[in-house]
Amino acid sequence: MGPLRRWWLRRRAGNGEWACLLGPARPGEWVSLDMETTGLDPRRDQILSLAAVPVRDGRVLVSERFERRIRVHRAFGIESIRHHRITPQEAASGVAVTEAVREFLHWLQGRTLLGYHLSFDLAMLAPHVRALTGFALPNPRVELAAAYAARARRAQPNAPPNLDFQHIADSLGVPVLARHSALGDAVTVGLCWLALQGSSGPLPGADRG
Repeated sequence: MGPLRRWWLRRRAGNGEWACLLGPARPGEWVSLDMETTGLDPRRDQILSLAAVPVRDGRVLVSERFERRIRVHRAFGIESIRHHRITPQEAASGVAVTEAVREFLHWLQGRTLLGYHLSFDLAMLAPHVRALTGFALPNPRVELAAAYAARARRAQPNAPPNLDFQHIADSLGVPVLARHSALGDAVTVGLCWLALQGSSGPLPGADRG
């Protein structure tokens, strides 16, 4: 999102509920985001769980996490259950997606988002964010895979980088925690980001939405 668009949104939002999203990003802090979904089609699949953890001062701050199980209104199959280990009964006990996204946006504020295949997570969030705020999520964002690829290409310019999640974690010496759980993946991404910073010096800057 360009500066002119952000200026216009700040004027529009004023001191309203969503002005918190349009403030400056906190330097040296990221929010690692992950979610589990009923499938991989943002047009028809639904969010099952959403988790995010701040990454600040060289630490992944699990104690400050945001985590919600979200109620879905459509059946999902055994392959989905095998992947994320959330049963339909467990999903039925979650909160409404609008409530969860509203709480998440207030928690997030203007901080920079971090993720692995973050564009998918943001596509899943997009219709709910727009329905609540009237605009697209304006936060800066950083993609772990892109930053890792840039580092790998500097090391081996003629070799295509392996961007598999497990490979990235292994190569950075990071344990994969509770794979295919939203909180486990969010924490692992945060740890990979810190390891990547420590091993490669300055990383590419964040892109705004």
